[in-house]
Amino acid sequence: MSAKKKQADDLLHSAVRDHAISKDSDVNSIIESMSDSGGFESRNLADGVDILKRMMAESGCTRFLSFVAALMSTGTRGIVRDMLKNRMFDVVITTCGALDHDIARSYDKYFAGDFRMDDMVLLRKKVHRLGNVLVPMSAYGPLIEEKMQECLSDMYNAGYRDVSSYEIADYIGSTLDQSSFLYWAHKNKIPVVVPGIVDGAVGSQIWLFNQQHKDFKLNILKDQTKLSNIVFDAKKSGAFMIGGGISKHHTLWWNQYRGGLDYAVYITTAPEWDGSLSGALVAEAISWGKVTTKARQTTIHGEASTLLPFIYAALAASTGAR
Repeated sequence: MSAKKKQADDLLHSAVRDHAISKDSDVNSIIESMSDSGGFESRNLADGVDILKRMMAESGCTRFLSFVAALMSTGTRGIVRDMLKNRMFDVVITTCGALDHDIARSYDKYFAGDFRMDDMVLLRKKVHRLGNVLVPMSAYGPLIEEKMQECLSDMYNAGYRDVSSYEIADYIGSTLDQSSFLYWAHKNKIPVVVPGIVDGAVGSQIWLFNQQHKDFKLNILKDQTKLSNIVFDAKKSGAFMIGGGISKHHTLWWNQYRGGLDYAVYITTAPEWDGSLSGALVAEAISWGKVTTKARQTTIHGEASTLLPFIYAALAASTGAR
């Protein structure tokens, strides 16, 4: 056999197969067929589900979940809630807005809108727009202010003084109903770390409370100690990162101290050509030591609220989640 023929055979070993979907096909079988479809992002989706299944099956693997706040304004909040309810992850890293929306939606409703609505009209009607989600002003700022001041007063009266973001998130969760992801994190003792906690309504209320209670301090270094203990105790680690920004970076950043993630799946809509962290493929993190050279990893380019229901359905079926 010629060298050129051998080289071609080495490359051409996985034939593209057509989907064959019937009325009996389930989510897992469809996603598995994507791995042989040759189809662009569908193969990355199939790889991502397979990696997440392996991560969850690995004994002693510490599993990180990171996500951006905007998803909590949508029905995707229910998927994150159920992931934590079923203990699929051991630690959460997110942004302040995720706490904001979780509180607001525990007590009130958001509504479906449209990306092309007139924002000046919405302002006059006292309605915020988050993409195509409508957030009544009464369901956001004033409500979060009231609930957070109650929470912080209760924490203060209970003796809290030097507090981390995960302690605040845990206490908030103890006050919310079962629709809340923070409730299930609290119930299942899953720490929720919010490295940018002052960037949102909850953070503003912490600052406001401090103005009248100067001995009540926010100590974000306690969060770092918590993450340090989690990372250095981990035999292996894996992460499902939904969206970029600080939640993704903080997950990668801390895992570099144990030699990098062993499993990593990332969903993004951001392009990599602008050099942003949100656009960076998971593979780029290998060069920084944040993902191991032998890691099972993939980046899925797609909109998370569209993809997550199918990813969760596949994971739930394989893990027996309720």
